[in-house]
Amino acid sequence: MLDIGFLELMLIGVVGLLVLGPERLPRAARTAGMWIGKIKRTVSGMQREISAQLEAEELRQKLNEQQKKLDDSLKKAKLDVESIADSPSEKASATPNDTEQRVAKASSRLDDALKTVREETPPSSPAPSSTAPLREAEAESAESEETALKKDRNHQ
Repeated sequence: MLDIGFLELMLIGVVGLLVLGPERLPRAARTAGMWIGKIKRTVSGMQREISAQLEAEELRQKLNEQQKKLDDSLKKAKLDVESIADSPSEKASATPNDTEQRVAKASSRLDDALKTVREETPPSSPAPSSTAPLREAEAESAESEETALKKDRNHQ
């Protein structure tokens, strides 16, 4: 902090003894020590708070990136499922086997997207808010696949 040597401290002590006297010098030294301690605690508290804020901001950014990736993957899967659901009405000659293959392909794409998101999420500190969108996404995709299969069965 300050580059004060032993001689400088002795000089400050002698001047303080001459100015304050032997009765008030210990009390003044105690007060100065308390103020220095308070300043050090305040500075270290601020440093901890700043580092916590920076870490929280970094986590928010990672969470937003993961959410964007998940949203993009879900949009792609939704488009695949919608195309599967819409195409039997457009193509009357589509076979059930072809439709099943396309459903399997869309399902595998969704599984791959969810697997990618899970692999990129650090397992040591899973945020409770990051698992909720994954569960909702899985439920949504399962519902959309079931809807597509029902539509398929109705068209046949």
